[in-house]
Amino acid sequence: MPKNDGTLMMEGVRIIFRNFRGEESQYNREGDRNFGVLIDENLAAQLIDDGWNVKYLKNDDADEGESPQAWLPVSVSWKGRAPNIIAIGDKTKNRTRLDEDSVEAMDWYDIMNVDLIVHPYNWEVNGKTGIKAYLRDLYVTYEENPLEIKYAQDSQPE
Repeated sequence: MPKNDGTLMMEGVRIIFRNFRGEESQYNREGDRNFGVLIDENLAAQLIDDGWNVKYLKNDDADEGESPQAWLPVSVSWKGRAPNIIAIGDKTKNRTRLDEDSVEAMDWYDIMNVDLIVHPYNWEVNGKTGIKAYLRDLYVTYEENPLEIKYAQDSQPE
């Protein structure tokens, strides 16, 4: 639910279409970093009413009469205020702040939990208006591999 300042906090969500590297593809321009957040239908309806850019997954594999899954595209940008991105190991709880050069690692993490805050950007182009979501804060818990755990424990001061 959007807060008074327009930001939107979501906890325990699942992210899709990860492109923290900004790789060019059929659906993405080179250098545009982004991802999608799966959202429930109630939040989707509220965001659509407010003007946010909510999208729906294709429903080819769903049962007849089942609603398509809503998702919110989120842009990741270091123009202006840099996003706060923290990766947390699931076993060691080691925290790593990711920056513009290291954030592409997020494309490969085995993600277990995502909490985030997005802020709105109101746009107007050719008489059309809307709200685009930009990442403000992202906390990701990822599954650590056994070697990460071993060497994190070995590096602790005695």
